[in-house]
Amino acid sequence: MRLDKYLSDMKYGTRSSLKKDIKNGLVSVNGVIVRQSEHQVQEGLDEICYRNVPCVYEKYVYYMLYKPAGVISATEDKKEKTVVSLLKDTGRTDLFPVGRLDKDTEGLLLLTNDGALSHALLAPGRHVEKAYECVLADPLTQDQKYALEQGVDIGEKRKTLPAKVAILAEYKIMLTITEGKFHQVKRMLQAVGNRVMHLKRIRMGNLILDGNLNIGEYRKLTKEEIIALQTINEQNVRKPSQTGQLLQEQPQKMLDLEDYDAIIFDLDGSLVDSMWLWHAIDVEYLGKFGKEVPENLQEMIGGRSFSETALYFKEMFQIPDEIEQIKADWNRMAWDKYTHEVPLKEGVREFIEYCMQKHKKLGIATSNSRELVENVIAAHALDAHFTCITTGCEVKKGKPEPDVYLATAKTLAVSPARCLVFEDIVHGIMAGQAAGMTVCAVYDENSVAQDEEKRSLADFYIHDYTDLQFLYRPAVPVEGA
Repeated sequence: MRLDKYLSDMKYGTRSSLKKDIKNGLVSVNGVIVRQSEHQVQEGLDEICYRNVPCVYEKYVYYMLYKPAGVISATEDKKEKTVVSLLKDTGRTDLFPVGRLDKDTEGLLLLTNDGALSHALLAPGRHVEKAYECVLADPLTQDQKYALEQGVDIGEKRKTLPAKVAILAEYKIMLTITEGKFHQVKRMLQAVGNRVMHLKRIRMGNLILDGNLNIGEYRKLTKEEIIALQTINEQNVRKPSQTGQLLQEQPQKMLDLEDYDAIIFDLDGSLVDSMWLWHAIDVEYLGKFGKEVPENLQEMIGGRSFSETALYFKEMFQIPDEIEQIKADWNRMAWDKYTHEVPLKEGVREFIEYCMQKHKKLGIATSNSRELVENVIAAHALDAHFTCITTGCEVKKGKPEPDVYLATAKTLAVSPARCLVFEDIVHGIMAGQAAGMTVCAVYDENSVAQDEEKRSLADFYIHDYTDLQFLYRPAVPVEGA
């Protein structure tokens, strides 16, 4: 590549201005001043400095922006403030937003100069998922939820494709769609008789809005995030027609362990059958303070880390003890039960042994405390099987944020796209998918009220791990078949 073109691509100036700078000795190649604009350089190999500052060649750049409301998704506009104008110190003049968010919508927006990637993410046939956190005017009814999941008429020639809906709070839902029609989310909620009061996009494909960004802030994508986006293809994009099918219906077509390098288990309700004991502990613990257990307690604390749950109890039930004391009391109350009374999920030991034979890395990503995790897997003689244990207390945010799963994948040194997750609650399923992983929902009696939602959100579903026996116990051929 010509030296002046190299610097021009890096947006250090126009070709004409750069030719003057090169002639004036302001550019060096591998430590030697070069005064010829046509001098040939190789990006990634030659060390080039402009005005004594090293130049790292980047043909394509990628930025994540936490778009604020009131800014339009455009490169330039005579009247309105644009998203490109927010990226002030990038040194690039060729950035554009990938897709658009409505003016009053905030959240994740990708800006780049990579047209091929933009096409791959936006092409209608790719069905790339986009997840939105929606605050509604009214609580979403089951009829409205069902309608959204089936597809609704928003005035187009056909219904929208089926959406995924997760109820986060009384007036808040997570809506995941695979299309990009004009005002689609707002029109979908309007079509079912509700209204969006606030809209925030948190995911596009496997790119998640960074929880450390404030509104209006931006950062470059990491190398891992760029690679994950670039590898999006038809095979990795979830087809709406496949969502939520039972594993047992087409087991060998639905799940192939060769697609994964690591298997990650949530603990309670997924690896061990322990959810029942936490209700008993809650009754005993709150009883000491003259409090009763609310019927929806598990729904309110689902996905929170051990520390976050302790904080919730302290504030919600006005517990006088400090956070560390609350956690210590829970550990003490649960310790003996985890050691002697909590069983493994049926069939999970055989599945783990098979994974070990196939040289799969095994990890645990849990909202529980490390002490209890280590205690229960040691009690079942599985502690040597797991390379990594990550708890919600060790990351910035608990489920449904992807932090605990991303941290586990990083420790295992495995790409999130090559990880298979087993989860039993909605927040956990959302966390695994937000991390860009494949998620298999596990039936648990204590989350049976979420079962329909779990099936609709997860990639696969099992009643227990004996459903996976087809992986390591091939069917015996019938004589004469």
